[in-house]
Amino acid sequence: MFLFFWIIILLASIWASHWGADKLAKSLQKLRQQWGLTEVGGAALIALATASPEMGTNAVSALQGVSDIGLGNLLGSNIISVPVIVTVAYFAAQYYSDQPNLFDADDNSLSSSLSLKPEALPIQAIPYLGVIILVAILTLTPPWQGLQPIDGWIMLAVYLVYLTYAISHKRQMGSQVQWTAKESIISILGVLVLILGAYFIVLATENIVTLLNISQLIGGLFITSTFSVIPEVLTAWSIIKSGQITTATTSVIADNTVTMTLAFFPLAIVSLPVQDLQVYMINLVFISILALAYTVCIYWGNPKHSFSFLEIIGLNSIYVIYLVVMLQLVF
Repeated sequence: MFLFFWIIILLASIWASHWGADKLAKSLQKLRQQWGLTEVGGAALIALATASPEMGTNAVSALQGVSDIGLGNLLGSNIISVPVIVTVAYFAAQYYSDQPNLFDADDNSLSSSLSLKPEALPIQAIPYLGVIILVAILTLTPPWQGLQPIDGWIMLAVYLVYLTYAISHKRQMGSQVQWTAKESIISILGVLVLILGAYFIVLATENIVTLLNISQLIGGLFITSTFSVIPEVLTAWSIIKSGQITTATTSVIADNTVTMTLAFFPLAIVSLPVQDLQVYMINLVFISILALAYTVCIYWGNPKHSFSFLEIIGLNSIYVIYLVVMLQLVF
């Protein structure tokens, strides 16, 4: 009974966090139009909102002294999100393929493959790979093993460089955007709801892992991150319905880049040691494999800059292998 209660609290808290993030994202979307950002560059800005539940969860877990929940959520969300969101984007594109008026902003019509804009590779995929490599160097090298305050400041600086690079790419003249008092109030309310949701996500996960007698790291890896991807799935489907294929498919990489940099920051500031180095290393390896597979599919995919059905199967197969490895390791 208590377990069911805390699962309900977790689901409600995740919904609340993503509701708040959605309200914040609408304001950032207006900023994208006002500043004349490209769709891919704008995804990096909007990811501040869409990845804010993970940032909030990690900040609360660090403050509450249960940082392993945040670390597990950080790692797990970077693994499950890639195959799930790309798969949802692919099938949503097929579902709406009979609507001839649905086109991506770059005139890429919906087809049997999931076509993306070419800049998805240099603006999202490659920087994300670089971020993962840097995290591995900072946290696995013996003299600096674990998450330390200096690591957090480095990743914060890396994010600022990435954001500047992304929003300045092919920037055009912006358009005039009207801001209303109601929109501002809703955005502020969204932030408050997001913070409250993040607090209860951590509280619910902490109670669930205690009831199940599992580690906080495993709870973050498989419970918090898995439930957290549900609202992202609904968002991706909605974005595809509006014809924004590139945004829906690259936003997951933008989100993960924010998670590995900004959401990394609060965990590093409290000097989080890596208790289970083997689990941590395996998760970093699979994060790297999925990021590399995503990049390869865009660059060498057939057709180029797209995901075919076989490539979708490949991404999901990597996740299945990850689950098998983790289940054998944990149990």
